Amino acid sequence: MAASSSTASEEDEWVPPSRRPELADVTPVPQDDGPHPVVAIAYRDDFREVMDYFRALYFAGERSLRALHLTAEVIDLNPGNYTVWHFRRLVLEALDANLQEEMDFVDRIAECNPKNYQIWHHKRWLAEKLGPDVANKEHEFTRKILAIDGKNYHAWSHRQRYLVITRSPLLGGLAALRDSEVDYTIEAILSNPQNESPWKYLKGLYKGENNLLMTDERISDVCLKVLKNDTACVFALSLLLDLLHIGLQPSDELRGTIETMKSSDPETQDADLATAICLILQKCDPLRINYWSWYRTTISSQI
Repeated sequence: MAASSSTASEEDEWVPPSRRPELADVTPVPQDDGPHPVVAIAYRDDFREVMDYFRALYFAGERSLRALHLTAEVIDLNPGNYTVWHFRRLVLEALDANLQEEMDFVDRIAECNPKNYQIWHHKRWLAEKLGPDVANKEHEFTRKILAIDGKNYHAWSHRQRYLVITRSPLLGGLAALRDSEVDYTIEAILSNPQNESPWKYLKGLYKGENNLLMTDERISDVCLKVLKNDTACVFALSLLLDLLHIGLQPSDELRGTIETMKSSDPETQDADLATAICLILQKCDPLRINYWSWYRTTISSQI
């Protein structure tokens, strides 16, 4: 069963849903913006009509081929509509549709909208459904997208190293691979400390296991190495603060580094280490000044 063709090809003249025989029994549901919308949106006529018919099938909970076709048409008009993508997944499952055809469909959409979150979320859902057989194809697809824009966060996330490490039965799971993964991630951090991704990945390797995170000396050591060269590295300071919060007893060298940082700022000189780091973060990460201020009021003096 085809999963992804729209109701009209690009070569054909577009037929409004109200003139399609297969939708003759459907009563469209208009957009309800209330009696006095502050700013009424001037929807295009084709967009308005397609959405009116989509809403009718959506509210009816219809799982049919015509519903699937209509979601493809809505996605073509607005690929960022979360509700439509969610409904499409429900229809795909109900129809036991060909998910490989669906992947081909979403790849075409993704190539035109490479930074659309909903598209990549849908691709991940498909990849998990299809399993290892699509791994090479997905790897190649992300390579193509990253060749266009090496900073495409969605493409990097879709490669999902963490998913492979934690779920692959062939590799032994996170417990078997954590040690080597930590070394790999630390190398990535030291090569570019301002890249947030490896810092988050490093914490993810200890998800739910704060005691292991705190006692692995490599974690505090990488914070120390980075801060020796860049005392304003938000990611190193943030991770160090989390370590102190869960009970880290810092080494003399790490304590000395933070004390040196404190000495250059009168506001932090009399503060304990955790509070001092919060105050430093308030200055070097001003966009989140309120968060660090809140953190400072909740963290207890443990040093």
